[in-house]
Amino acid sequence: MADFRLIADRIAEDIVTGRLGPGQQLPPQRWFARRHRIAPSTAGRVYGELVRRGLVVGEVGRGTFVRAAPPVAQGRALIETATSAPVNLELNYPSAAGQSELVAASLAPLLRTDVLTEAMRPGAADGTAAARESAARLLAVPGWRPDPAQLLFTGNARQAIAAALASLVRPGGRVGVEELTYPLVKEIAGRLGVVLVPLAGDAEGVRPDALAAVHRAAPLSALYLQPTLHNPTSSTMSERRRGELGDLVVASGLPVVEDRIWSFLRPDAPAFAAHAPELTHVVDGLSKRVAPGLTVGFLVVPEGRAEAVGAAVRSGGWSAGRFALEAAVRWTADGVVRRLVEEKRADAARRQAMLTELLTPHLTENVTAHATANLTAHLGEQGAVGAVGAVGTVRTDPRAYFAWWELPAPWRADTFTAAAAAHGIAVTPGTAFAVDPHRTPDAVRLGLASAPEGELARALRTLAAVAAGGPPGSAGG
Repeated sequence: MADFRLIADRIAEDIVTGRLGPGQQLPPQRWFARRHRIAPSTAGRVYGELVRRGLVVGEVGRGTFVRAAPPVAQGRALIETATSAPVNLELNYPSAAGQSELVAASLAPLLRTDVLTEAMRPGAADGTAAARESAARLLAVPGWRPDPAQLLFTGNARQAIAAALASLVRPGGRVGVEELTYPLVKEIAGRLGVVLVPLAGDAEGVRPDALAAVHRAAPLSALYLQPTLHNPTSSTMSERRRGELGDLVVASGLPVVEDRIWSFLRPDAPAFAAHAPELTHVVDGLSKRVAPGLTVGFLVVPEGRAEAVGAAVRSGGWSAGRFALEAAVRWTADGVVRRLVEEKRADAARRQAMLTELLTPHLTENVTAHATANLTAHLGEQGAVGAVGAVGTVRTDPRAYFAWWELPAPWRADTFTAAAAAHGIAVTPGTAFAVDPHRTPDAVRLGLASAPEGELARALRTLAAVAAGGPPGSAGG
């Protein structure tokens, strides 16, 4: 029997040396199997290995293509400087004018010798009483306020996700997630030995019938959701959908990890935890509200779970530093967090207005009013907006810091990402968010938060022109 890895090595060499060029389509697997005198199942494993190595991308109904852009390392694009491009729409950390001065003034009392001595002591998973009370007030939304006794702290929200999953799921266990999910969750799952199971959804997120069917076929150990301003689509679940999913997880006893890291931009959206408090582990943090380098992760756990999750925090080395906790308490008490949140909500709205002005006019050309009205009606309940047209469909929320751009044919996510990079603009391809590597959307996420407004405006104009022109070699390009 032929070793599929050796065959994959030969194809990989052809790609690296340029004998197979970017964007070139590989033959159908059955044809490939006949040519190499191997079984169709072996050909499937060869193609799967090439996908795993990030050299090709498989698209359902279209085939397998050599990547036109370098693969995005899981999680990388959303947590660090991922590119040298002049305009980086991958990185997505908002910043408010005067932020450093505001934060520094609030930190000054911590620099007194007597206070600093105490703040430099090791932090515990459950923090301090003051930190728990402060975080409970900060995270409260209409219909839900966490019990301070159920609060734990980590260095950041990513560590809170890891601690929650580590405490809930054994290696080899299955975790249900949206079909498109936060890339770092894929990385965390890989390190924990956890299997992510994509769940079919719609404009509101996971469908209850899809969750029920998957859980019935092979039980899940947990469910990870972003019900408010889902990254990357910006969708927000309606209260009805939250209730339906809440009833389902309660009936099945399925634990939930609710990621609320962007929820501060939509204070009107309730917490999923209100529907299943005995099962839901809520994750949040200060990285978006304040800054990625000055952050604390919050983890609200169900009653009776603090000890188990706290043990996971300690064993993972994920506890928050005492100084960070003291700083978070002061920023909250002094109104620093509140002021930054208010300014960032206004900033997000301005940037969304730029998106509407500079990108969506190109999207709505030659589109009937009926089609646009149908899309708006479909997304309107969740507060999301969309435009569709000659250069694709943009789905977003007027309060979000990102947008999901579904590209028009014949663009693919990797070819568009490469074309944008050629113009000095970095975007995140949809493959970074796809849980199933064989079902990769022809879409990109635009991070609106990090680039200065002038650079963002120029980038949006350029991207619209690139999309309208079509890929190189096409009729439009």
